[in-house]
Amino acid sequence: LQTLRDNLKLFTPDIMDRINTEVICSGYQLLNLDVSASIKGRCDSFVLKTDVHFPTDINLLYDAMSALFRQCVHWRQDYHLPDWRQHKHNLAQFKQQYRRIQRLRHSTSKDEKKKLAQADLICKAHQIYIDLAQKYLNLITQSYELLIGKYQLPKVLLLDMQTFLQHGDRQVDQIRRRVIEGETIPHDEKVFSLFQPHTEWISKGKAGVPVELGIRVCIMEDYHGFILHHKVMQKETDDKVAIEMVKLTQVKFSEFNACSFDKGFHSKSNQSGLKEILDEVTLPKKGKLSIKDQPREYAEEFKQAKKKHSAVESAINARQVHGLS
Repeated sequence: LQTLRDNLKLFTPDIMDRINTEVICSGYQLLNLDVSASIKGRCDSFVLKTDVHFPTDINLLYDAMSALFRQCVHWRQDYHLPDWRQHKHNLAQFKQQYRRIQRLRHSTSKDEKKKLAQADLICKAHQIYIDLAQKYLNLITQSYELLIGKYQLPKVLLLDMQTFLQHGDRQVDQIRRRVIEGETIPHDEKVFSLFQPHTEWISKGKAGVPVELGIRVCIMEDYHGFILHHKVMQKETDDKVAIEMVKLTQVKFSEFNACSFDKGFHSKSNQSGLKEILDEVTLPKKGKLSIKDQPREYAEEFKQAKKKHSAVESAINARQVHGLS
């Protein structure tokens, strides 16, 4: 076990990439395929879902406070931290206010007077909630400073506490701005999970799937079912990675010369850029086709490549079913 632990840290993404390439070459040999012959592929992305609950600013604040309470109780076992003797009662009180907001927001009254009164109650409940949170954040900050100052704990041991203090401050600020001040919080300021901060709010426009929580992953599959290359897309969309995916695939497999995409990868720069590095490009255009584009997309070769492109969904499903999601 210790040998495994010692060597696992040496297992870098670059080594994994090289192993993948060797596996593909071996697979080609087993199937009597020539890896130096022309290789065709299909590129698509999917959302790798993270294990998170549906995020709201109030439940994210509760998550932050719960984590901070656990941190303080942990350090209280070895160091004298005042104000944490009633930590269970205090957290229960905070959760009670959180539940009260949830109940108030479920009102379905159509009467305008009742709706106005309910809105006022909701606003006041949020104010109590963030006031209570701020009270506990101040106590936690005092405990943090006590551990750093009086007990001389290295800051590296308190990174989690520092991180969740920042999360708590941010959520208090956003709740105040949204509910009390009526501001719309910009999307790029929002966090969708405290424990998996890479989680993104993704809307790909699929029927019946308005939103997915996770991170995009792009794959390049050849016509024999081998994954030639993949990329984790952090804060990126399909149209931003099309050319990069092809170029990096060609670094590993120089004979890669044809690729199909769906409409999500379309952009003017991709249409022209891909033609410079591939012999065959199947990239449908978004919206209504111009007279200039009709001959290209109505060509029999283009239609056949579009039909074959849908097979990449099978590769995506296989990865999700076999434990990637």
